[in-house]
Amino acid sequence: MKIAVATDGRSVSMHFGHCEGFTIFNVEENKIVSANFIENPGHRPGFLPEFLKAKGVECIISGGMGSSAIDLFNSYGIDVITGASGDAEDVVKRYIDGTLISTDSACEKHEHAGHCED
Repeated sequence: MKIAVATDGRSVSMHFGHCEGFTIFNVEENKIVSANFIENPGHRPGFLPEFLKAKGVECIISGGMGSSAIDLFNSYGIDVITGASGDAEDVVKRYIDGTLISTDSACEKHEHAGHCED
């Protein structure tokens, strides 16, 4: 399974579309076997779900994401986990062991600083 985490440095980004890039974790037998960073190719409507699906991603984890993006990821068969924070690798380990719970909330407002508010 490939899990993409929207990242800024080693941390989960607060908003997937404005992140530095995506750390893609390859998980086999409930263990992380590799991690590769891909620079964010740019925030264009509808592009990132298709881009990440082509990379084999089955799950995206982010701090926040808009409802349209969530719907697009889901239409590509990619599970969406929102509300995550902290170190990206730690978050993936929590996802693997079933302790990372999505807030299932979508960002509705996007501030210029890159933070989402409800």
